[in-house]
Amino acid sequence: MTLKRPDLADFLRRSRERLTPRDVGLVEGPRRRTPGLRREEVAVLAGMSADYYMRLEQARGPQPSVQVLGALAGALRLTEDERDHLYVLAGHRPPEGARAGEYLRPGLRYLLDRLDGVPVQVVSDLGDLLAQNDLALALFGCVCTVADEDRNIVLRWFTDPGVRGHFAAGEHEQQARQLVADLRAATARRGNDPASRSLLTRLLSASAEFRSLWDRHEVAVRRAHPYRLVHPDLGAIELDCEVLATPAVDQRLRIFTPPPGGTSVLDELRALGPQHQCGSL
Repeated sequence: MTLKRPDLADFLRRSRERLTPRDVGLVEGPRRRTPGLRREEVAVLAGMSADYYMRLEQARGPQPSVQVLGALAGALRLTEDERDHLYVLAGHRPPEGARAGEYLRPGLRYLLDRLDGVPVQVVSDLGDLLAQNDLALALFGCVCTVADEDRNIVLRWFTDPGVRGHFAAGEHEQQARQLVADLRAATARRGNDPASRSLLTRLLSASAEFRSLWDRHEVAVRRAHPYRLVHPDLGAIELDCEVLATPAVDQRLRIFTPPPGGTSVLDELRALGPQHQCGSL
């Protein structure tokens, strides 16, 4: 990412001018001609020298560090979107957003209920299955009797032999590699947090295949990919999976759609109804 000095300087100046001393808890004294805050006031609030801040606004300073940017974002009372814009202008990747964990926002749950024409799941970035609609349940089977700590797509793929029987044999190797590469990307983003460490510990101790794939250090975020399933009642099924981002950085919406001309499979799933045959993903 490239430092954009003129744009950074302009954004800092305009953000400063939008604030008043009262906005940041300062006393507004007499004879105040500067619109908004003074440069010296921003520097004090951000814990830096006035000269350093002045050079940033004049587009002649060095590239600010992420620590400096964090301090400026707080001093200028930037919103999350404005903070991310500040980082991009300064040539840095914005910090990761908030995580939701297992909590589903009401809007996301509403969307899950309304999208009843296609199978839909909500999964975490680590592969934990958080919610799914009836068509997804009919497609993949029941998970409600599986312990909470085992409702993880990656864990079940590498520790439950029955899971692979629901996928076309020719897809097993590619599916395994994609799951591990996606998990590698997620754990790196999380910075080896407790949830990542716990899952990795279980996988590394339980599966030699996982250990071998993990050692390859392949990284690839899963966004859109085909699914070729073997359903216990309907036989071979081919679907496309679109992985959509949600407002939370650790949750994804997975929507399964038939390829052109294959809409009949959805009618068959709908007629079948949710199945209570545990063992599939």
